[in-house]
Amino acid sequence: MGKAKSLKDKLFGAAVLKMSFRLRGDEDSPAFRFVYPGVLRDLELEDEAVEKYIQEHRDTVEKAARGSTPAPGPR
Repeated sequence: MGKAKSLKDKLFGAAVLKMSFRLRGDEDSPAFRFVYPGVLRDLELEDEAVEKYIQEHRDTVEKAARGSTPAPGPR
C-alpha cells in the first residue's frame, strides 16, 4: 500500500488541478465539473479549504499548474 498523503499534499494537488482549469478559463467545463468533485471526495477535502490554500500559496500553485517549460536550446 502507498504512503498516506498529508493534508498539505492533498490540498496542493487539488489546488493545482483547480488552478490549471482556472488559468485556461475552464472551471465551467464539463471536464472540470466531472473531475474536481471526485478529487475532493477521494481526498476528503472541501472546496473552501482548497480555495484558502490557493489564496495562501498562489505563486507556488500557479507555477505548478502552468508546468515547466524547458529552456529553448539549439536546433
